[in-house]
Amino acid sequence: MQKLLIAIAITVGLSFAYVDSRPNWDDTGITAVAVFAASFLFASFDPVRPWVWALCVGVWIPLAGIILSHNFGSLLALVFALGGAYSGMAFRRILISSN
Repeated sequence: MQKLLIAIAITVGLSFAYVDSRPNWDDTGITAVAVFAASFLFASFDPVRPWVWALCVGVWIPLAGIILSHNFGSLLALVFALGGAYSGMAFRRILISSN
């Protein structure tokens, strides 16, 4: 099950990077919220290693930004991915402990 989730997370991250690299896409806020939300969801499904979900979803935008346009500011996508993943982990743990 985890391998399937990793494949889906990588596909979601690649699609975010593709949309973000388009010349007519100039909405960083929506991209940041999408990365946060996707990382949150994957980490709440499997909260054991949230950093894996953050990397699977969030590494592609900085990779594309640095390779294609030398934009090191795109590394901030990892901050949103890590924030979402660890928030998802905390949400899952709080949800389990309240039951």
